[in-house]
Amino acid sequence: MVADGAVTAPRVLVAADKFKGSLTAVQVAERVTAGLRRVVPGLAVETLPVADGGDGTVAAAVAAGFERRQAEVTGPLGEPVTAAYALRGTTAVVEMAEASGLQHLPDGVFAPLSATTYGSGELLRAALDAGARTIVFGVGGSATTDGGAGMLAALGARFLDADGEPVGPGGGALIDVATADLSGLDARFEGVELVLASDVDNPLTGPKGAPAVFGPQKGASPEDVAALDAALAHYASVLGPEQAELPGAGAAGGIGYGALVALGAGFRPGIEVMLDILGFDDALSRATLVVTGEGSLDEQTLHGKAPAGVAAAARAKGVDVVAVCGRLALGRDALAGAGIRRAYALLELEPDPAACMAQAGPLLERAAESVARDFLS
Repeated sequence: MVADGAVTAPRVLVAADKFKGSLTAVQVAERVTAGLRRVVPGLAVETLPVADGGDGTVAAAVAAGFERRQAEVTGPLGEPVTAAYALRGTTAVVEMAEASGLQHLPDGVFAPLSATTYGSGELLRAALDAGARTIVFGVGGSATTDGGAGMLAALGARFLDADGEPVGPGGGALIDVATADLSGLDARFEGVELVLASDVDNPLTGPKGAPAVFGPQKGASPEDVAALDAALAHYASVLGPEQAELPGAGAAGGIGYGALVALGAGFRPGIEVMLDILGFDDALSRATLVVTGEGSLDEQTLHGKAPAGVAAAARAKGVDVVAVCGRLALGRDALAGAGIRRAYALLELEPDPAACMAQAGPLLERAAESVARDFLS
């Protein structure tokens, strides 16, 4: 490495997301570091686990120095769950999946019509109680499609049917909403910057809306999707139809809509927000090579996922980027277009998917050894 006529010692920044189902982002960083140093002993490596607003966002913030906090909240099925958020000074990172995510559903059990985001509202309230004045609200990985109605109810809103009775939990019940009373919403949101951080920009309803695109992942049948789309459209007609078309309104089963229409949230791509609060620019200024990655590098990666955000930021500063992944479904041109010089897939080392996931840690170390030989030797 040469800079201004002098040799610069290589310094690697590992800024990768989790490998879902096998390794956390922190574990990915540890394994990559071990593999790099096996080839280049004493190599300077800085790790910055990243996330794009979905599940793993709180863990990334904690790894970057935020304090982990916990609260007992209502899970998506109405049962109590323990949810974490992250706090540093007056900035909080709240991950809706911690309260209302698919991980809180028993295996094989879904509740597409009745799952609630009530616990996400309780988690936001816990962050307010802890003194947060800026809240990064990461949304993704939800078990819910209730348009954020449960979240808003936990924060003081009331959704009433034609008889003046509260409607039931979940998206399906929203077809019965006759009145939305927001007068009781927690007034502290008026003085808080709430950032809706998401890797999707879908609207609330329609062919690209929350029920149609994400409902099947949450167990929704075609009939459920149609019912949820109609219910959310009706809900939006009562609460505010204009905001239903805003980018991010359809994120996490429409919780984005609830945050935009009632809590004054501003939408930003999740990876951009997270890179800001994690201090990525400072770490990048010290790096000669960046290693990023996630479980699957595919077309979705190019649309707001963590590796694409990392690569774009690094390319803007002229720093080379390589990627590690479990599965690679992007060609060389697509990788180059994203700013990634080369990608190393674990399935190239172990082609059996089950074995590959089971041995992801050691395989990732081997992939990192290849990175070191190709780019650092």
